[in-house]
Amino acid sequence: MAPSSPTPSALLDFLRSSYPSAVTSSTSEADLPGLSHELFPKTSYTDNEKVETSQWLTTSSRLATPDEDEAKHAERLGSLNIHLSTRTTLLGSKPSVADVALYYRLAPAVKSWSAEERTGEHGYHHIVRFIDFVQNAPLFALSIKDEEKVKIDLSDVKFVHKPLDAKEEKERKKKEKAAAAAAGGDRKELLSGKGKGEEGNKPSKKEQARDAAARAEEEVKGAVTGEGAQPPKKEKKEKQPKPQKQAPKETALSPCLIDLRVGHILKADNHPNADSLYVSTIACGDAPGTDNTSEYEGQVVRTVCSGLNGLVPLEEMQGRKIVAVCNLKPVTMRGIKSAAMVLAASPRLKEGEEDNHKGPVELVTPPADAKAGERVVFEGWAGEPEGVLNPKKKVWETLQPGFTTTAGLEVGFDVGAVPQLQAGEEARKPVGKLVTASGGTCTVKSLGNAVVR
Repeated sequence: MAPSSPTPSALLDFLRSSYPSAVTSSTSEADLPGLSHELFPKTSYTDNEKVETSQWLTTSSRLATPDEDEAKHAERLGSLNIHLSTRTTLLGSKPSVADVALYYRLAPAVKSWSAEERTGEHGYHHIVRFIDFVQNAPLFALSIKDEEKVKIDLSDVKFVHKPLDAKEEKERKKKEKAAAAAAGGDRKELLSGKGKGEEGNKPSKKEQARDAAARAEEEVKGAVTGEGAQPPKKEKKEKQPKPQKQAPKETALSPCLIDLRVGHILKADNHPNADSLYVSTIACGDAPGTDNTSEYEGQVVRTVCSGLNGLVPLEEMQGRKIVAVCNLKPVTMRGIKSAAMVLAASPRLKEGEEDNHKGPVELVTPPADAKAGERVVFEGWAGEPEGVLNPKKKVWETLQPGFTTTAGLEVGFDVGAVPQLQAGEEARKPVGKLVTASGGTCTVKSLGNAVVR
């Protein structure tokens, strides 16, 4: 069962009791993400760490939600346990307000856990260790009475995961290497005819001396008469012409080269260094270990910066499905690396009109049942996307003018707006609707005949 949820005001009261000079009566829940430096003034935080702190604050509140599905709650706890298996604090070794919030929200649940849940084979060992560390470490200096702390018996461990012995592992690898080298050496001797079985065929020392004398006599005769055995001249081999390298195949220009996918925004925050930007954590269906991804709440995610702050309300960004461009080269925006782009529609400019970036703007919305990571393509433009678009070829910049919305509020690709596609059959294609692999159409709320970018 998930624990009962402490209210935000109760969390602020808890922080105020331990850090009265940093958390005043005017401090609100909205101030929490920026409190780390106030609580721990000797610690500095990067922009990415500030964003991560904000994300962990959200996660800690979800872990304390009483009506959450038990399976989902267990999944979140499992992900947190794995995250803490290689870290002292949520950020690694630096303390933050997220550590204190997580302690406050999880401690009541950990108190009620059985010994098996705490340190059993499938228990949450690392969460228990984290709770014990936060409540007792001078680094946090929490104002908690001993009777209020979670009682943790460090000797009561139900299951011990056998640690890897570095010395044994080194010795094992050394033996394997020696065995492989020995096997290779035996094979080499057999191939060269110098194995043990041929030792009896070696000529004696007398025979070797006699052969050497005979060779010397022949060489002297050859030097005097010029008739000695001459070493055969090596025949010159004709040089074969080097095969010419084939030029790389030029991929035909097509909107299918752009990797469009359904994305699920798990969390969105204001950018700490830019008023016009949001920083979103988006699941795009990437495999674990994919470049420019991280893990959040058990899912592989991308961090995405978008210039939608002031154009789309922050609450509309939370927990929603969007369409993301996933193969643009990542760019760093005011200190935070952005690994995708969120598609949105805005009114088409009239001739001579300047873009003042004041909106309105509407996010492109995939069908409600679309899954994160599902491929999205324009009808009539099937094909595989590039891995990462080469910025020098300007594929996105060339094709983007064709991204549009119809009078029926469907998103589509208008080949007529891309001069580079005016030759051949492609020029006669109708506007292709943007559809998911499962067949649903992507739409906008109210902006017809608008630009999509």
